[in-house]
Order: sequence, then structure tokens, then C-alpha cells
Amino acid sequence: MFDYRPRRRRSSVGLFSLFTISRLTKYLFFAAVAGVIAVPLLFLWYSRDLPTPGKIVVSKYADATRIYDRKGVLLYSVYEDQNRTYVPLSEIPKDFREATISIEDKDFYKNPGLSLVGMVRAVINMVTLKGGLASGSTITQQLVKNTLLTSEQTLPRKVKEMVLAVQVDKKFTKDQILEMYVNNIPYGAAAIGVEAASETYFGKKAKDLNLAQSAFLAGLPQSPTSYSPFSAGDEKLYIGRTQAVLRQMRENGYIARKEEQAAFAEIKNYKFSRKETQIKAPHFVMFVRKQLEEKFGEQFVMTGGLQVTTTLDYDLQKESEEIVKEEVDKLKKYNATNAGALITNPKTGEILAMVGSKDYYDDEDGGAFNVVWQAERQPGSSLKPLIYAAAFEKGYTPASLLMDVKTEFATDDPSKPYNPVNYDGKFRGPVQVRFALGNSLNIPAVKMLTLVGLNDAMQKAYEMGITNWQPTSENLKSVGLSLVLGGRETTLHDEVVAYGVFANKGVRQDPTPLLKVTDPKGKKLYEFKKRDGQKVLSEEVAFLISHILHDNVARTEEFGSNSYLRIPGRSVAAKTGTTDEKRDNWTIGYTPSVVVGVWVGNNDNSPMNPVIASGVTGASPIWHRLMTQALKGKPQEEFAVPSNVTAVQIDSLFGGTPFGSQATRTEYFIKGTEPTTNSPIYQRDFYIIKEDDPVSKDGRNRWQEGIDTWINEAKKDDSKWHPPDDVKNPKSGGDPTPTPDNANPTETPTPTA
Repeated sequence: MFDYRPRRRRSSVGLFSLFTISRLTKYLFFAAVAGVIAVPLLFLWYSRDLPTPGKIVVSKYADATRIYDRKGVLLYSVYEDQNRTYVPLSEIPKDFREATISIEDKDFYKNPGLSLVGMVRAVINMVTLKGGLASGSTITQQLVKNTLLTSEQTLPRKVKEMVLAVQVDKKFTKDQILEMYVNNIPYGAAAIGVEAASETYFGKKAKDLNLAQSAFLAGLPQSPTSYSPFSAGDEKLYIGRTQAVLRQMRENGYIARKEEQAAFAEIKNYKFSRKETQIKAPHFVMFVRKQLEEKFGEQFVMTGGLQVTTTLDYDLQKESEEIVKEEVDKLKKYNATNAGALITNPKTGEILAMVGSKDYYDDEDGGAFNVVWQAERQPGSSLKPLIYAAAFEKGYTPASLLMDVKTEFATDDPSKPYNPVNYDGKFRGPVQVRFALGNSLNIPAVKMLTLVGLNDAMQKAYEMGITNWQPTSENLKSVGLSLVLGGRETTLHDEVVAYGVFANKGVRQDPTPLLKVTDPKGKKLYEFKKRDGQKVLSEEVAFLISHILHDNVARTEEFGSNSYLRIPGRSVAAKTGTTDEKRDNWTIGYTPSVVVGVWVGNNDNSPMNPVIASGVTGASPIWHRLMTQALKGKPQEEFAVPSNVTAVQIDSLFGGTPFGSQATRTEYFIKGTEPTTNSPIYQRDFYIIKEDDPVSKDGRNRWQEGIDTWINEAKKDDSKWHPPDDVKNPKSGGDPTPTPDNANPTETPTPTA
């Protein structure tokens, strides 16, 4: 019989595999031996220039970050601006110690100063380039990093941290290490150490902290800015962080579930007392700190000993804070409780003063929330100049005629036409752009927006700095013609940027709070250099808008001849804005070297008293005082007339060339846009005014309907405004040629220079 079973053969593959495994085993063995030798050598190499672990008892915060104004006035210092008192562990509550250990290093009393898991994670992160050298550091490592080393993310620094952590763990007891840690760690709001933190957040000594307060404070060091209840945001992240600390304490067996629940309920509803520290210009300082953290990282800002010179003029800042407080106190009877102000140099973008609320330390009077750059509010009429600037770029002029009459504007919904009204409810008939903008008339502004187009108007505003007006398809769908009257939100910060474009001859300079940043040894990490800026508007258009806004005669009808918008002896351009139900009141104004913006309202957006009136109450008195203060000691500056702008005599009523014995006035034009003929409105002895409706959706000329209604009501007894049919329609034989001797208007606007 035949045996069909395959015979066993010696496999060459098997032999190769055995040989390969043998070699790999040998390589791994030598690699392990090399590692055993290399690791100590590596530690020895990086140990050669380590600081003495004994120095850990000396605070590093003599070199803490300091923020100065432009003249060297100290605004903020993590160390000097706080009562940093070192307290022994015996005066630190057991709850606080257990909370700190639970959230930061649960094996603190067992480990040798290092966390094996953390070390492995750091190596993996380094090799995979995921997260640099970040790892779960022990309390000992954090103490070393904050007191003996920098916070740079490099391999040598990480190795030094590990070496020192082991040495410190051998040199000091665990209680001594914990004591030094809680006395040297930043807890936010300029508080270093548990004693300063306890006083800052709770107004008490550390020894008096209860469980809820201890858990809250123990959660802060991971990210003091984010978890502080005094941070600029309103997310209240500290609540979730405190809950995590309490949960960890329960899981570690330090507290029971009932204690956890009671403590969490207490901190969730706790009203933090704000201890007024020595921080000067607090809203500005916190704004600067945010900028620094974005540039250098939060931890480096807290512990890197940065020396920061800002753009702030603290003398002007102090005056600004007092002015805002005094004026808002006067407005309380009108249900207006808060205000914000921003002063910049439009030529460079440097922030000279920033008042984020009436009182940084009182939540009922604004608090830490910075309305200058955080609050998006409706601008009312304050952004009308940007719409007219877009119109001027299309060829319209300060003499362009618009009819201020009751007008129905078509919308996508025929049953809901748009019917804007003026601030005072009046209709003035023919009005030139200079007076329409100067007196902030609504109906002419809506007509001008219609002529310019929503997309182009929003694009121009966006280019000038109104970041919320980018004309995306979504944004265009959400707005309509009410845009020019405040139909889309913006911030005071952005408005000041945009008005700075007018002041700076069409060049946009975004605000900056920083002049110079150095390390403790004087090495420059950042230095502000004057930028060219972005040209977003022609110099000629910027001048025309500025000239209108500083023309006191052009706004006299609405604001009077001596409003708060006028600064005696100064050429200052200004514009106001008020929203529906008086929820927001604005005044923005400028010279070629200073922009001042003010907002008045309530943080909860509740209405103010109807007596609040632009140019009389609200933001304008604050603006007037701030602008006067900002211009002290500065020379008078005029808005320079560009070479491509010319002054021309025109007909005061209708804006064409001088006509017969009609009154005239001088107007500025970009060369090539000045009138060359009489106004076509003059026909025989009559005024023929025609306006086409550019957005008619059903063939109706609503603009002309409004004019005809106004003439029949306001001029019903004046035959000059009621021409016969042959004059209305020249094809019927009427002569449309003007006859100057017979065409005398019954009303003539006040001429203006």
C-alpha cells in the first residue's frame, strides 16, 4: 500500500524565522542595556547645571509678569498687586489639602515625585508629536516647574523637571512640598497662593475655608483665567470644574455623596465677593492679558516674568473712568445703568483708554464684562456714515438730493411693506445728503441704502472694521433696509475701528494694546511697529464724510447749534445713534489724531427712559467730556482737504449750479462729480420732482407716490409745486426750460460754509 501522507520537510522559512527572532532578541537585549546606561547618563548630563532644590522655598514671583502704561506706570503685577502671604500647612484646612491632592495628584503621598503614567504619556506625545511634552505632572513637578524652571515645552526642560522632582521629593517631606505648592501656585485674578486666593474670592483667611470653597479654589490652578468667576466670559466654567473636584474627592474616599451634593449646590449659587485689588485699568488689563495669552500661552504669561509696556495713557484712563462713573450715576433716574468707552489713536491703532463698564468690581454696575469688545448691540443710526461713504464711492455727493417724505418700501412679503419714520416724526421734502446725514434723517438714509445696495453697503462696512457685517449669503438673508437704522449688531470696538478709517484718510488701523514685551532679562519678545494699515476708503470720500460730521450748521435743525457734539475751538466730527425703545445709545467722534466712542445702556438690554435723546443725554455728555479730556494739550487739527477735492458754489435748495436769485452755499466735491447744470427740478414756474422706485416688485413707483402725497399735503396751497399736465409731460407741448426769474422757492435751507 502506498502512504499518501506528506513527508515532513525541514522548512527554510522556519529556520529563517528562528534566526530572525534570535537576532531581534539580541538587539532588544543590547537596546535595553543601552537604555539602562543611557537614562542615568541623560539624567546626569541635564543635572549638571540644575538649580539647587533648596531654592524652592524662595518665591519666583519677584519676576512675575508686570503690565505698565505707556509712561511706565505699573498697572498690574501678579506679585506686588496682591497681599501674597505664606501660610503654614497647619493653617490650611484639611478639605483644601484633600481637594488639591484629589484633582492634581491623587497618589501624591505614594509617588517618588514623578508619575510613571505621566512620563510614558510625555514620551509618547513627544514621539508622535501630539501635544508636545505635555503630561500629567505630579504636584512636585508642578512646584518645580513654577518655582525653579521655565514653562517652555522642550525635552531638556522636561528632563530637568523630572530630575529636580526626584531631588525635591528626597530633600523635603510630602507635607513641606504640599505647603510650598499651595503657597506658590497662581489662582487667577492676580492671586498667588491659597491665602491671597481665599481673600480675593471669598474675603476670608484660608484657615476659614469650608468644603465648597476649598473645592472651588483647588480647581483653579489648571487654568486660572478660564475658571475664575471674574473672567471676561459668562460661561461660569468654574461650576463644572468644582463639581469635578468634589466628585474626585468622593471617589478617593475623602467625603460622602451628601457632602459632595451640598458643597456643589453651595458653589453653584454662590455670589462671589470681589475684593478690590490694586489693579489699575482692570478692563484694559484683562484685555491685555488675553492678548498676551494668545501670543505666548497662559502659563508663560502667569509665570514667565514678562515686562509689558502697553499703549494706555493711565492719566487719561483715570479721568475716563471717573467721567463714565459720574455721568452714569446721573442717568440712573432714566433707567440707564452702564456705559463703555474706548479712545484710540487712529493713525496707529493704539488704545489710549478703555472703560469696559461703570464699575469693574460691581456686577450690578457692569462688572468684569467688557462692553467695549464683548457686547454686540444694535448701532441705531451710528453707522449711517458708512452707508453714505459707500454711496460717495459710487458717485453720489454731499449735494445729491433725496426726498424726505413718507415712503413705503417694498419687501419680499407684499403684505408687510417697510415704513421707516424719522426720529422726530417730521417730513422735510427735498433734502441734500449733507443735511440728511448731519441731522440723521432716516428716510433719506433708507433710500440711499436702496440705491447703494445691501451687498455693497455691508461689504464696505466690513472692510472698514464692522466684523459682523460680512455680506455672506446667510447675513444678507437676515437683514433688510433697516440695516442703515441699526438692524444688525456690532461692538463699540468695531465702531471705533470704522470711524478711525474716516479720521485716518481712508486707512484702517486695527486697535493694539501692546507697545513692547520683554523677558526678565530684557530680551525683546515683541515690539510694536507702526503699520501701513489697510486702505479701504479713498482719502477724498473720508474727507467728505468727516466734513459733514463736523459741520455744526448741517446738524443744527435736529441737534441745535450748541449740542454736546460741538467742542468749542476744535474741529471734531461726530455721530450719534439710538435704537428702538432706547435700548442702546451711542456717540462716536474723532479728530485726525483721536477717536472716542461711547455706548450707554443696560447689560440686560432693558429699555431706558424715553427722555434719553441723542446729542442731549445718554452717551453724548460722556463723549463730550472724554473728547475734551483727550484733546487737552494737543494742537488744533483741521481735516485736510485732499488735492482732488474742490469747493463749488451751488444752489442751496436743489443742489445744482447757482440758479437766478436763489440762495447759494459752498459745497465740496470730488473733482468730476461737481454739478455742471441747474437742477432739472426747475421747469417753468414749477418744481418737478421725480424719484424712481428702484426696488418696485409690482410696477408701482412708491417713491413718487410718497412725493405726490407730500406735495398735496405740505404744499397744497403753493401753485409752484402743482404744475399743469403740459409741464409734467413735456411731450404734450410744455416747455421744460428753466426760467430763473420766476423760479423762487418758498423755503431755502440755511447756507453752510
